[in-house]
Order: sequence, then C-alpha cells, then structure tokens
Amino acid sequence: MRVVSLVPSLTEAVAVSAPGRLVGATDWCSHPAALDVTRVGGTKNPEVDRILTLAPDLVIANEEENREPDLAALRAAGVEVLVTEVRDVPGAFGELARVLAACGVTARPRWLDEAERAWSSPPLPERRTTAVVPIWRRPWMVLGRDTFAGDVLARLGVDHLYAGHEDRYPRIPLDDLRAAAPDIVVLPDEPYRFTPDDGPEAFPGLPCALVSGRHLTWYGPSLAEAPRVLSQALRGAAG
Repeated sequence: MRVVSLVPSLTEAVAVSAPGRLVGATDWCSHPAALDVTRVGGTKNPEVDRILTLAPDLVIANEEENREPDLAALRAAGVEVLVTEVRDVPGAFGELARVLAACGVTARPRWLDEAERAWSSPPLPERRTTAVVPIWRRPWMVLGRDTFAGDVLARLGVDHLYAGHEDRYPRIPLDDLRAAAPDIVVLPDEPYRFTPDDGPEAFPGLPCALVSGRHLTWYGPSLAEAPRVLSQALRGAAG
C-alpha cells in the first residue's frame, strides 16, 4: 500500500506503525526525524500534481489542517482520501485507530496502548488554573471553543478562558487578553513559534509557559509522553 499524509501528526503515526507504506508527506512533517519520503508542499498548499505522480492508494488529511478544494481535486483524480476530525483526546484515539486500519495495520502499536494509559490518569495540579493560549500574533489569535489542544489542557487541570467563544480560533486584541487576567499564559512553539524572546514580553506580570506544540496539538505517538511533558512545563511556569 502507498500512503501520502498531509497531517504531520498522522505522518508520524503511520511512519512508526507501518514502515515503508508512507511515500509522501508535507514539508511540515518533521517526525520521525529520519523520515525519507517525497515532500509534497505544505498542509494548506499541497502540490496535487506531485501527489498524483506518487500513485497513492490513500491520502490522509484532516478537516482543520487541509483545504477542501485540494482534497476534492485528489478525489476527482480517483484518489481515496481519508479525512479525520479530532476535537478531543478520546476522539484522537478513535481517529488514530481508523487511520492505522485504513493503512493496513493489523497489530495494535505499542505506542497507542502507552498513550491511552498515559491519558487514563494524567498528572493533575493541586488546583485548577485558568489560561489564555495564543496560537498566533500579528494578529493575536487564541484557542477558542471545541479544540483538541483545549481538551488536552483541560485534562491537565488548565481551563482556557475562551473555551466558550463562538469561534474556534478567535482574534482577540492583546489588551483584552491581558485584561482577562489568566493565572497563566500558555505559549506553544507552533503554529506560531513563540520563544523566550518572542511572546512572554507581551504579558508583563503574568507567568508564561512555553510548551511543545507537538505535545499540545499533535495526535500520534507524542500522545504517550504529552501528559508528563506538558505538566512539567506548566508547573515550571506557575512556580
């Protein structure tokens, strides 16, 4: 079977669970580190013609990360496209099982069992905290309603303040984010790469947790270590 993945987290899941079946991935698919496949452009602008030259039996996509016109073009060319929808941790496990089955994986991978165990009893703080979670700046955008990353944080005892917003990724003026007075500001390194010198300075007086975007937003093998890695970062920022 020949598979092309347009979702970085699913690329990692397929690569480690079904070696040799992945023939194409996006430029943003950074894991596993030694992945050697044809690159087919970005998640938002994949090169459809290049994908077709790979003659895939299946293209894996996500309703949020990929654009419907690109997926429609692949379908019109006769390619089977599997589109995932992930809004919470249980949903991630269900979609991962569906993707792996579609890729012909018959034996349940060990990492998937380890991830489910890790999330069955994640580490919790002594008290719940509130947060704002920027995912972009210029303009400032944050996690809103019904997001996978928001569910991840909630399961670790962190309630983000825009979970009830009508938009999933609302644009909020910086002054409003500061005025919301969260207990903590969570700054991931993707999709915007927040760093110690780019992000925390916008929130003077507020503790900021710089976290791994792979552990906060990816659903794949990283789920097994995400509770521990994220909890450590959150505790370290909160003091």
